[in-house]
Amino acid sequence: MTKIQELALAMINYDNGDPKRVQHTTKVHAYAALIGMGEKLDENTQFILESAALVHDIGIRASEKKYGYQNGKMQEKEGPAVARELLSNIGGYTEEQIERICWLVAHHHTYHVCEDMDYQILIEADFLVNLYEDNESEHAILAVRKNIFRTQSGLRMLNDMFGL
Repeated sequence: MTKIQELALAMINYDNGDPKRVQHTTKVHAYAALIGMGEKLDENTQFILESAALVHDIGIRASEKKYGYQNGKMQEKEGPAVARELLSNIGGYTEEQIERICWLVAHHHTYHVCEDMDYQILIEADFLVNLYEDNESEHAILAVRKNIFRTQSGLRMLNDMFGL
């Protein structure tokens, strides 16, 4: 079993009883993996990206428990510690990889043009899923395309998915 498979199963277990979160996570992972491959990321960056995609929303439960609610900023605040614990328990991640994954979790709702491909792709993959799950208007989708998407693979997926 690969580390990605092991982490995916751990996240399914972590979100036990919440199929909506499990579905969201697996879709973001699938799109992140596809975009990363399309953009020809190196093996380590692809691994970090896919791992971060699997744990990107891990802060939701911690936020709900601690504050009684959750939003993007609370996820960014609470997620890294939970992600670090899970990744450490699974093993096989270097400290550098864990640091980068936790950084991505801590910033995945902070949208700005970025040069780091793993960060850009994670944001794009999350938007691909959220735009559909939130039933966003064509106007909103076009605004996200203009302001957020930068990779050719992500743009192609967004355009094809929404018939743009």
